[in-house]
Amino acid sequence: MSAARAIGLLLGTAADGVVGEHKHLGRLLQGRSGALLAGAALLTGVCVERAGRKRPVLQAAGTAVTTWAVLGGTELAVRSTSLARDLEEGELASARGRLATLDARRTESLDVIGISRASVESVARHTSDSVVGPLFWGAVAGIPGLIASRALAALRGLGRPVATLDTLADLAPTRVAAAFTVAGAPVVGGSASGAWRAWRRDTIAHPDPNSGRVEAAFAGALGVRLGGRAVYPHGLEERPVLGDGRNPDAGHVTRAVELSRVIGSLTALSSAVLAVLLGFRRRSR
Repeated sequence: MSAARAIGLLLGTAADGVVGEHKHLGRLLQGRSGALLAGAALLTGVCVERAGRKRPVLQAAGTAVTTWAVLGGTELAVRSTSLARDLEEGELASARGRLATLDARRTESLDVIGISRASVESVARHTSDSVVGPLFWGAVAGIPGLIASRALAALRGLGRPVATLDTLADLAPTRVAAAFTVAGAPVVGGSASGAWRAWRRDTIAHPDPNSGRVEAAFAGALGVRLGGRAVYPHGLEERPVLGDGRNPDAGHVTRAVELSRVIGSLTALSSAVLAVLLGFRRRSR
């Protein structure tokens, strides 16, 4: 079962890279109707997971399909790359519109720096929520873990209980995401030491330590400053400054996407290894 789960995670990740655009799963899971859909999907996932315990092919296939369905790495990369291109070409209205699909803040008054800063933050946050989190919990809990992780991230706006569960579920994946940000920074010409320093120094000041640690690590890796003033529908927020570099621009958004892809690859491989190790541990008991 452990090997089948690992194979399924790798196949699903590869499928997301090939045909991962326009799945829009996050939007389908929003609101109360989304909660019903998530519940039905979770129940189905539990049934498939149990049925696959003695059927490796079913286990691998079910895990692969679910992994492909829940991962948002390719869709995030496509949207963010288009946003960076709009910034480079001076198409700020289009860039603001694309940013609005990734971030809840009000975008109409943002300039190039503001759009770039929010975009890098969004890439960091969504990398953790829609790539690292599902793969981590998929390795730990199989198909139900994949579904539950993505559903909690999409449904946290339904109230405090869901938000609390999502926060608890994110404790481990955000640390994994930050660690792989440090490891992957040199691959995109970034600073591993800068990512580590910003992660350890700036996370505690962020109102959401989970997303804060990943955003801080991205800021340090790319040598930029994130955070600061942001206007949301509920009002103005003054976020702490993350990192100590320059103000970001379109090039940093592109590099953030590249870093996100590196993190996704590292997470897929490590999740496959984790699935195998956990399987061996369960069999040895």
